[in-house]
Parts: sequence; C-alpha cells; structure tokens
Amino acid sequence: MSRNTKQRLLAVGLRMLLQYGYNDLGIQALLEAAKVPKGSFYHHFASKEDFALQVVDLYMTEVHAGLDASLGDRALPPLDRVRMFFQITREKYRSDGYLGCMLGGLGQELSGASEVFREKIEGCFGVIAGRIAECLLEAREQGALPALADGE
Repeated sequence: MSRNTKQRLLAVGLRMLLQYGYNDLGIQALLEAAKVPKGSFYHHFASKEDFALQVVDLYMTEVHAGLDASLGDRALPPLDRVRMFFQITREKYRSDGYLGCMLGGLGQELSGASEVFREKIEGCFGVIAGRIAECLLEAREQGALPALADGE
C-alpha cells in the first residue's frame, strides 16, 4: 500500500499543482484530496519541494510517452511527427480541463525564486526541445525544411 499511497499523492498532486500552483498548494488539502493520512506525506517526501520535483518527474513521464508516441513513429514524415506531438499535447490538456503546462506554470512561479526548480525546469524543456530538434533536423535533411542561409 505504501507505493500506492505515494503514487496517489503524486497523481493528485500533479493535478493540484496544475490547478493551484506551488505556493497555493496546501499539504493538508493534498492529503484530503488523495484520501491519505497526515503522516503519509513526510513518510514519502522529504519536503514540499521534494514532492513537487517528483511530480515534475511524473509529468515528464507523460511528456516522454507523448514524445515517443509521436516523434518515434518513423512511419510518418518528420514534420507530421512534430505536429502529432503538439496535437497529442493539446488533447491531453483538453482532457485535463486545459489546466496548462506544468513546466511553464512552475517555471513562471518558481524559477526566479529557486535555483533547484530553475535547473529542473530548464533541463525538462531542454529534453523536449532536443527531441523536437532531432526531428526537425531529419526534416531538413529530407528537404522538407529549407537549410538556413548564411548569417541566420
């Protein structure tokens, strides 16, 4: 049950962080929403910051699944794969009630105040951008995108 409790806290926390942000997320409200006892939070997480960083990891698992499902589909041309990633992302946001991008929200809220979050968010965006860039490079190599002119 311990693993299930942690996973439930992370899953509920993902939605609550999207909805309320980091500063307005209360631990007691999280525990009530997840229906877990009070002592469970600090059994699984060293701090609220540790919890939020682990929620970002969970979010990135979902992002990687979207990246793999779209950018990894070699049956499609590279530009179609990039478009598919954004379509999958848009549909995910729609199904979540348009709460937005966790990375963008936490980045705006915490990057200026916390070096740990700034580095984490930058790293996550770097991974996403890198995967998309690989696909765009492939599109350019196939002639679907023009090569950059000198000086651009």
